[in-house]
Amino acid sequence: MNHLFQPLQLGELTLPNRILMAPLTRCRADAEHVPTALMAEHYAQRAGAGLLIAEATMVMAGHSAFGTEPGIYSAAQIDGWRRVTDAVHAAGGRIFLQIWHGGRACHPLLNNGAEPVAPSPIAITNDEVHTPEGKKSYTVPRPLAEHEIPAIADGFAQAARNAIAAGFDGVEIHGANGYLLDQFLRDGSNQRRDNYGGPLKNRARLLLEVIEAVTAAIGNQRVGLRISPLNSYNSMRDSDPAGLSAWLAKQLNGFGLAYLHVMRGDFLSEQTGDIMTPIRKHFAGVILGNMGYSADEAAAAIAAGQLDAVAFGGSFLANPDLPERIKLGAPLNTPNPATFYSSGVEGYTDYPYHIKS
Repeated sequence: MNHLFQPLQLGELTLPNRILMAPLTRCRADAEHVPTALMAEHYAQRAGAGLLIAEATMVMAGHSAFGTEPGIYSAAQIDGWRRVTDAVHAAGGRIFLQIWHGGRACHPLLNNGAEPVAPSPIAITNDEVHTPEGKKSYTVPRPLAEHEIPAIADGFAQAARNAIAAGFDGVEIHGANGYLLDQFLRDGSNQRRDNYGGPLKNRARLLLEVIEAVTAAIGNQRVGLRISPLNSYNSMRDSDPAGLSAWLAKQLNGFGLAYLHVMRGDFLSEQTGDIMTPIRKHFAGVILGNMGYSADEAAAAIAAGQLDAVAFGGSFLANPDLPERIKLGAPLNTPNPATFYSSGVEGYTDYPYHIKS
């Protein structure tokens, strides 16, 4: 376990441990996508993480996928996030913001009737979306015209600037889990025949343009990226996940990112394979692993040089003092899925500490 408690240099930050908190959408923002005081309490409780990565946050208005997820495009949202970052820093923590565009995972009923956008007119079919009118099927998205795409990169860059203004230590670009950047990247959802479709170098163009815009806006040492080449969540597929992973890892070396955050598996257990090995082989920077790691496996993977830190999701959700519990070998609270996307304190800020000071 000592490997989990070694410091790690991550961009401009020195992390005191390698037990990170993964971004977790919890739907506790208000109707205007403004972070709340309850969110500040939630993140401050978990400030013992080496790094907190805050939840998926809208980079621009009109692209909501959850209804009450936070944004970072308005002055009120920046002020709301400032309360969060102040609380985390006061508790001794470090925090990045995950910046995100939902793409085809958005729904007109959550966006005043606006159509969702995507690389191609292909709807999500393996799930339904919660709306004010109950569960609904996802709609067929409108393909973005090529001339519209540069505005997406601009939106991410402005969101990054806003995040720094709100007091975040950096941002994580959300290129995973079937949202817009991932939709462009993988060939199961991108069937374009222009400069943003076809071969992998074209499908990756938007992601790389976003990275370039964000690093230019706030500096590469404040920027991480999350990817999930195997995850079939949101009806995602790729014909060659390992090849995509290796190619992308090589391209990312030129950006000098703070880290690459890799979801190693599939939420739905439909796609299998090893993407961590080719990424470790080809990416020269800091690698964060995620999905299903126990503390023992995380420590062993770090010791073997397979990755540099692990981001824990469900276990951090239910255990605000997770690093302390791991250090002591204490039992873990069990997460309550019924409260993952509800409102209020239940299943959010009321999980007990092992030792409450």
